Amino acid sequence: MASSPDVPSAGNTPENPGSGSPSEATQTAGTSAAPETSAAAQTSGTAAVGERRGRVRARRAAVMAVPATLVVAGLAVLTAQGALGVQFAISGMPFTVTATELNGTGFEQFGGLDNMANGSPNAGDSGGQVLVVTSAIKNATLTKLCQSVDLGGTNLLITAGSGADKVIASDLTTDSTQLSGDAAFNNIEIGNDASTLTKAGVKGPIGVFSQQADTVRIANLRQTNYATTAGVFKLPGLKLRFSDSGC
Repeated sequence: MASSPDVPSAGNTPENPGSGSPSEATQTAGTSAAPETSAAAQTSGTAAVGERRGRVRARRAAVMAVPATLVVAGLAVLTAQGALGVQFAISGMPFTVTATELNGTGFEQFGGLDNMANGSPNAGDSGGQVLVVTSAIKNATLTKLCQSVDLGGTNLLITAGSGADKVIASDLTTDSTQLSGDAAFNNIEIGNDASTLTKAGVKGPIGVFSQQADTVRIANLRQTNYATTAGVFKLPGLKLRFSDSGC
C-alpha cells in the first residue's frame, strides 16, 4: 500500500531515505504544492459551505415569516370583523348616543382603559387615559339612533333608523363612561374573568370583572362614549348636520 508523502514509512526517514523513494526534488515540489492545493480546496469548500448555510438561513427566514404573515393577516381580518377592539388613540372628546330601543344577540361587558394621543389638549389632568366600560354585541339593531358631539358652541348631530328600517350593526363595541336605560338579559353570567368571555367573540384583559348574556334589550338607551367600532354598520335614513342641541 502506498504511504502518504507527509508520513514517512519505515526505513525512509529524512536521515536515511530508502531506495526507490521519490527524489528530494520531487518530494520538495510535492511538499510545496500540497499546501497551495489544500488552501484552494479549503477556500472552495468554505465558500460552498457558506453558500449552503446562506440558503438554509434564507429558507428558515422564509418559513418563519409565513406564520408571522398569517398572524398579521388574521389580526387584520378580525379587526375588520370587529372581533378585536381597535387600539386607536381616542380624541378625548366624549359623544352621546341614544336610541329608543336596542336589541342584541351575544352580549359582553368589561372594564378597560382608552388612551389619547401624546400631547392631546383634551387630556387635562387625566394623564391622557379614560376608564371605560366596553360593551360588545355580536349582532344588534337600534331604533331611532342619535349621535352628537359637542364642538363648543355647536353640535355635530347624526341621526338614522327613524323610518321603517332600523340601524343594523355586527361585531359592535362601545367604550362608555355612562350608560342608562331599561335593560333585560337572557342567560346572563355575572363575574366572569374578561379573558374567558365567549358570547360576542371579544376577550377582555385577564383578571378583569365582566359579564355576558345570550341576548340583551335596552329601551331608552343613552350612552356617553369615547369610542365605537363595528364590523358592519348600516344607517338607513342617515342625516348629518350641525345643531344648537345634541341628542
